[in-house]
Amino acid sequence: MYDYITGLVVEKTPTYIILETGQIGYFINISLNTYSILGKSESCKLYIHQIIREDAHLLFGFIDQREREIFRQLISVSGVGANTARMILSSMMPDEVIRSINEGDVFALKSVKGIGAKSAQRIIVDLKDKVAKVEQLEEIFESKSNTIQEESLSALVNLGFSKAMVEKVIRQIHSEKSDLTVEELIKEALKRL
Repeated sequence: MYDYITGLVVEKTPTYIILETGQIGYFINISLNTYSILGKSESCKLYIHQIIREDAHLLFGFIDQREREIFRQLISVSGVGANTARMILSSMMPDEVIRSINEGDVFALKSVKGIGAKSAQRIIVDLKDKVAKVEQLEEIFESKSNTIQEESLSALVNLGFSKAMVEKVIRQIHSEKSDLTVEELIKEALKRL
């Protein structure tokens, strides 16, 4: 099983990418979300999910581990195949998928082509408990920055700011500048709160 592939982008469309690494071109199915984040980059790293069937060996690539984990959760639901899961991640941002499942929003999931009311309900019922774990993946994979974020969050909450507002600001700052110390992160957050 592959975990990720890093290489040069030879061809890119909204549904697939050809990534060359080690003089081999890999045909990798991607979501529209991954396509939009890749932009015009000439090289990239995609986290891979491989599906082996009698008639095909398929690779699905994702911009981050969180999106891949949501994909894996979706294909674990009876009646949801890889292409349907990719369609969901192309129609909705990963955060929207998680929110829809947590809130039981059948209409949001039903708005995706190929998902009916019964499929949407099945996704919600099967994944409601599992999707909470996916929400925490980003923090697990970035443990160093996670500690910095936690310390900053704790300090700002102790100063009297609401936890929800502080979390939002810290994530926004971290996405812009990921190499800040605790002190720098707190100072920047105080400017925005």
